[in-house]
Amino acid sequence: MRRAADLFVDCLRAHGVDRIFCVPGESYLQVLDSLADAGDIDVVVCRHEGGAGFMAVADAKLTGRPGVAAVSRGPGATNASIAVHVSQQDAVPLVLLIGQVARHERGRGAFQEIDYTAMFGAFAKGVWEVHDADRLPEVVARAWHAAQSGTPGPAIIVLPEDMLGDETAAQVEAPHPVVRAAPSGPEIDRVMEMLEGAERPLIIAGGMLDSPEGRRALARVAEAHRMPVALSFKHQEIFDNSSPLYAGQLGFKVPRPLIEAMEGADLILAIGTRLGDTPTQGYTFPRAPIPDQPLVHVYPDPGLIGGVYRATLGLACDATAFMEALAERNATPKSEDWAAGVNAVVKKITGYQPREFADGLDFGAMVGPLAEQVQRDNIVTTDAGNFSSWVNCLWRWDGSQQAIGAVAGAMGMGVPGAIAACLRHPARKVICFAGDGGVMMSGNELATAMAKGAKPIVVVSNNGSYGTIRQHQERDHPHRISATELTNPDFAAWGRAFGALGLTVETADQAAEAAAEALAHDGPVVIDVQSSVEGINAFTTIAKLRGEA
Repeated sequence: MRRAADLFVDCLRAHGVDRIFCVPGESYLQVLDSLADAGDIDVVVCRHEGGAGFMAVADAKLTGRPGVAAVSRGPGATNASIAVHVSQQDAVPLVLLIGQVARHERGRGAFQEIDYTAMFGAFAKGVWEVHDADRLPEVVARAWHAAQSGTPGPAIIVLPEDMLGDETAAQVEAPHPVVRAAPSGPEIDRVMEMLEGAERPLIIAGGMLDSPEGRRALARVAEAHRMPVALSFKHQEIFDNSSPLYAGQLGFKVPRPLIEAMEGADLILAIGTRLGDTPTQGYTFPRAPIPDQPLVHVYPDPGLIGGVYRATLGLACDATAFMEALAERNATPKSEDWAAGVNAVVKKITGYQPREFADGLDFGAMVGPLAEQVQRDNIVTTDAGNFSSWVNCLWRWDGSQQAIGAVAGAMGMGVPGAIAACLRHPARKVICFAGDGGVMMSGNELATAMAKGAKPIVVVSNNGSYGTIRQHQERDHPHRISATELTNPDFAAWGRAFGALGLTVETADQAAEAAAEALAHDGPVVIDVQSSVEGINAFTTIAKLRGEA
């Protein structure tokens, strides 16, 4: 017989858990006690449950395995809910462990009691509250399987505090194999027939191809067929952006000329993407529910094939396996003119020229020198905001780097994501780009970085504004600024207060020197970039949004 908490930690170990991000709580005190003796599981103590959840999501993006966060009941769980939402929106496996009130208190409105099935049931893949310690091995195995199967996402394990002290003779259950379906030979034959009959095929590549194998297969297929490749939102890093086959990123508000160029396709292969509203530009490309072009839709979750789009051919299979099978077939390359035409539009609309503003620095003046000086195997994390437009167009995305952002658009991912990346890959340079809004939502996790020896470079676009919302305001309600102005600290001094190197950049001349100093520093860095609000993103200005320029 052994304590349930000890069995639970053994179950985590059996499922490959080597790191847990947490904020401690009395509702799972016995798990913390058991973890004290688990030298092979790194316990990362965070300063906010949202930060812990973001780190777990980022860790999952880096490893392909479920990230794990542990939080206490009530406020702990509600704070962590942002990560559950990101996990669901981003199709990333996450297991959230939540302490719960004692079993005899359930249903009585006890202190911090929440029904987590009701709370998370609409967007988690499963919620298991364990009242019988003997069932812990089964629940852990089911949660891990659910988090990774079909469309990956969040699984919730709820642990009543008194149950964790029960004695149990139950044994650890081995992980359940996750089904990875492969396409059949006749299905690949059918795709090849469609490709042979097409003159202007286009690939829309999604996050399910974000693995070394998936990226290689994507490049092989694109090269063999000379097909342009458009990348879904926040997955710009999975294909070489300097390739003549690069067709751009299907994120928010893609300029109409690029969509018009893509609409010239006579066959669309949507591989590893759910074809949600963002990459499809509000379900207009491909058009829903009946696309204007023949559509091949490949995704591992059969529940999503045909749900919104009537695909000409829908394949519920592993995206990488599909691309690998397609790459083995002999291809008849298409005319270079089709891909070249789309690529020319991409170059035209993403061409960036530094600008000068009276109210601050063009943020690209900082991004450019960092992109030029950093070594190739870097990891980039981006928070949510307009500043990422400079990162998208200036970073040297060659298909080898790893990048972490939130498809869900949640602010606060940048700093926690960078810390998780530093812990997983301590020898690589990790650069976080964040706005002054997002960095204040989770920047307190710099204390976690110091505690764990993580060394992120945090680059803050400090323009005193919630810039994305300000952009929308100026477009829809020119000159009417409401609830978007910010009063900020000195971010360089703020960084130094944690023990980081703090640098301030006010002019373009200072940017290259700051980049060199940050990259050479053996420790965390915060760069406070005094950026312009007039230069609201890399491609427009407030004056243009107002129709004044």
